[in-house]
Amino acid sequence: MTVLPDRFRALVVEKRDDAVDVGVRDLEESDLPDGDVTIRIGWSSVNYKDALAVQPKGRVAAISPLVPGIDLAGEVVAGEAGGVAPGDQVLVHGYDLGVAHHGGFAEYARVPADWVVPLPDGLSPRQAMALGTAGFTAGLSVQRLEHHGLRPGTGPVLVTGATGGVGSTAVGILAELGYEVVASSGKPESAEWLRNLGASEVVDRAAVIGDDSKPLARPRWAGAVDCVGGQTLAGVVRSLDVAAAVAVTGNTGGPTLQTTVFPLILRGVSLLGIDSVHCPHELRMAIWHRLAGDLRPRGLDESIAVQVDGLGDELLATLDKIGKGAMQGRAVVRVGA
Repeated sequence: MTVLPDRFRALVVEKRDDAVDVGVRDLEESDLPDGDVTIRIGWSSVNYKDALAVQPKGRVAAISPLVPGIDLAGEVVAGEAGGVAPGDQVLVHGYDLGVAHHGGFAEYARVPADWVVPLPDGLSPRQAMALGTAGFTAGLSVQRLEHHGLRPGTGPVLVTGATGGVGSTAVGILAELGYEVVASSGKPESAEWLRNLGASEVVDRAAVIGDDSKPLARPRWAGAVDCVGGQTLAGVVRSLDVAAAVAVTGNTGGPTLQTTVFPLILRGVSLLGIDSVHCPHELRMAIWHRLAGDLRPRGLDESIAVQVDGLGDELLATLDKIGKGAMQGRAVVRVGA
């Protein structure tokens, strides 16, 4: 049985006036936050939110010092709450992890019991982190669309921001379920990669936005997963088919939505807001069970573009790359052996 050591390593970000100090430090058990379950972290992942957490003006870190990392997977070393016990393999994401509570870029973490999800059969810790918050958000989006009535064969399903973590996973999930998937991206060089994930067609972002002077456009989409927001989401709403819905997951294109009520009242379209951070625990576990089963995306292992070993310079370089929008595919971190 693993025992929590006197000292362990973590990547720590600390505010210094208008700057931040980011680096690997030795922490002690007393540095761990309150919680019911202590976990030896084996794997984490690198997300855009993590990149913002280490930037001076990223507006993500809610405490200082902070161990970033909004995803983690590992072995329980202490605590027998919430149906888990020492020796169990688990994963954690969402809530305040890596934002206001020390996260996954450390060798150990301590979290509340109701944050902990047992690692589902059929997924390794590495694969779980290839999914992470992004994959969970994609899976939750697809489930919400299904509950709204979306079924394979009802028409093309659009995924915007398709080269990002949520978008690319949504493409793989929908394709594996048998949907006709149209991927939208502002990166034409990624078209072949998206087709390999299962997209039947790849379109430019401008084609999705269309003519924003018109309240309605030709109905094209039986459903959509939007990871962009802003003008792109407005274009999606104008182009949804009668009674169709869009799962709204992101705001990289801006937080405002300029549209009219006409798509809602003349076509009965719906906007489904996706909150993966405060998702109820029971639903969280159900989605992870499906991600190991029927929602497992096509090309899960192949989606890992970068594996970072350790918490040092390679991790910092990957955070910088993701922060600049230069990453295609997922990045996982092997924290421990």
